[in-house]
Parts: sequence; structure tokens; C-alpha cells
Amino acid sequence: MTTDDRHPQSSSSDGLYQDDDDEDKKLHNSNTSDWFTERSVLWPGQAQSLQVEQVLFHQKSQFQDILVFQSKTYGKVLVLDGVIQVTERDEFAYQEMIVHLPMFSHHGPEQVLVIGGGDGGVVREVLKHKSVRQVVLCEIDSMVVQVCKTYLPQLSASLDDPRVKIEYLDGAEYLRNHPNTFDVIITDSSDPVGPADVLFQRPFYQSLHAALKPDGICACQAESMWLHMDLIRSLMETCRSIFASVAYAYTMIPSYPGGQIGFAICSKSVRDCLTKPLREPNAVTTQSLKYYCPEIHEAAFVLPLFAKRELEKEDYSG
Repeated sequence: MTTDDRHPQSSSSDGLYQDDDDEDKKLHNSNTSDWFTERSVLWPGQAQSLQVEQVLFHQKSQFQDILVFQSKTYGKVLVLDGVIQVTERDEFAYQEMIVHLPMFSHHGPEQVLVIGGGDGGVVREVLKHKSVRQVVLCEIDSMVVQVCKTYLPQLSASLDDPRVKIEYLDGAEYLRNHPNTFDVIITDSSDPVGPADVLFQRPFYQSLHAALKPDGICACQAESMWLHMDLIRSLMETCRSIFASVAYAYTMIPSYPGGQIGFAICSKSVRDCLTKPLREPNAVTTQSLKYYCPEIHEAAFVLPLFAKRELEKEDYSG
């Protein structure tokens, strides 16, 4: 998960990554006893840690702090502004679901926009759909793309595909300049703190709606039901006031806070049901998948009762 807007230093860590003057010294003197610890105002009172074996890259770009380290149990890890974006161990659980839920809900997507996602994982999954003619990756930070090409080639190799066009631009601005253009839009957004808060506001979702073709679908990162139910309710209310059909789904991913993250799946046209795929992966595609399947597609929309009750205070069934 990488974005064109990242929040400021809302996270920190002990020993490895701290918001003080000797941050770089502590980071580059790391050894096998060091731990990366993620904290945030969005999940107060708890933290998550990964043991670090080696720091592979650490530098500030024009937009954010970029860290890549080799962890003891999760492979290589990409961190932006103190927030874990990708680990080699579990990245597929996020990438496959944020992509294939909307893509297999569309009869034949040809033009796809990815906002954020500079690591390349979302693009990798989009290109598994043979109907796709072009994928536009709108990522504001070119350093994220270059770093991931160096350290995370299993995600970023897809960015060299001739069907991929990379635009180093602000995603919200790009949407405003491309009305009625895309079959599917995937917003690989960060958490709603600081500058990224705009990606959770009504104007952004109105721009998403306008940039979709009449039968278009978008998927947006929609936080954790364990940590952000009030935010999810507000987000779903916004989406439902703009899009014809809306539904909430989720995936399980242990390196993210709460071990779970959700998606708002929104259709510009009225659909009888967003929770069942219109198409299914063929045998070749299925062999490349580790998480998504037609059964998981449907199950992802089945929420535990505490979340179901919250969201059914209004009808969010899609």
C-alpha cells in the first residue's frame, strides 16, 4: 500500500526508527536485536513490531521517509513515514483482494487507473486480467517506484509491462482532468491523517465517480473494522450518497494493525449485487493466486455481527 499522499509522522518505533535527531544513526546501526515498531494516533494504546535483520535502504524523498529492511520472519518490508506498507510474507492478501474484488465484478475492464501503489503490487494483479489494455499508475513519489524496483522486484516487475503508463502526479488532480475514462479505479490509499485525509473526503469520491465510465467500479482502502468503525460508517455514508451501489469487504493481513483491512467497493451504475463475481479466474490465473478465489470473493462481504450491525444502521448491502 503506497500512496500519492502520505500522512506526517504519526508513527514511531523503538531503537530502529524514532522521531529524534539521531534517527539515522540509530537506523543504520541496527543489528539483529533491533525491532521496528509501528504506532499511530489511529490505533492508540497498541503497537506492532517486526524484528529487523538488516536495513537495506533509508532515505527521505521530496514527499516522505522511505525505509526498506530485511525482517526476521516477514521478508523485506517497505515502510513509508513510519507505517508498514508491504511485507513479502503477506502482501498478496492485500494486493489480490483490492484488485480482484472490483475487477472480477466488471464484465471486461480495459482501462484501469491505480492511485498510489508505487510498489507495483496492485498493477501486477490488474495485469492478470487479459481484457486490460492500459493501466495508468498515478504515484506522486518517483523514489518509491525506484526503490521498489531495486528491493521488491516481485511486486514492481509489472511496472515495465508495455500496457503500464506511470504518471508522477497527485491522484486527486489527475482524476479531475480525466472524466468518464476508466472502467476500474483502485485507490491504494494511506490512513486518513494529515494530507491523506483528502482521500477520505466527499470531493475525492466525487472525482472518482466522474472519472469512471458509466458502468465503472472503484475500490478504495477502507480501514479496519476492529479499529475504525466510526470512520468506516462515515466513509460508507459518503460513498452511498455518490455511487449507485456500494458494499464493504475485507481481507486478513497480519502485518497491518488489527490483522485486517477493508475495502469500499463502489459502482457507478446500479448493480443487483456486488458481492458475487461476474467472471472467474481461469486455470492459469488461479495458479498465480494465493488468496483470492470466487468463494473468498463472496465471503469477503460477510461481516461479523458487530460490524454488520453498525453498517446496517443504514443499508450498505450493495
